[in-house]
Amino acid sequence: LTDAVDGVMNGELYQESNGPTDCYAAISHVDRLQSEPESIRKWREEQKERLEVLDANSLKQEAEWKEKAIKELEEWYARQDEQLQKTKANNRAAEEAFVNDVEETSPGTEWERVARLCDFNPKSSKQAKDVSRMRSVLISLKQAPLVR
Repeated sequence: LTDAVDGVMNGELYQESNGPTDCYAAISHVDRLQSEPESIRKWREEQKERLEVLDANSLKQEAEWKEKAIKELEEWYARQDEQLQKTKANNRAAEEAFVNDVEETSPGTEWERVARLCDFNPKSSKQAKDVSRMRSVLISLKQAPLVR
């Protein structure tokens, strides 16, 4: 049974360390590191150089990606602004045409105005309701207007 309270384990002082705590073990560890074969030491150096090159390439590629992303974002904002300006111009022109059309009221042209506002193409209709009967009534009134 281990009693680990405040760094004490079985009555002895327990210290965490990164390396060996015995002086002789530390010396033997250093000896092992010094006595490693030349091929392993050479491989470690080459591996370290390879990793440095890969790190440098990844940093360079990351910087290129950031520049590319900034450039694409600026282009997107420019296209978006251009599209917005076109939409504004089209809306203003449509509003002006609509206002001019509303202002010209001459008797007998009411059904022509209604027919211009209605979409008589059944395929382009995006409504969920069935408006075929209303469409047929409007077409028949356009062809043969009511006589008073």
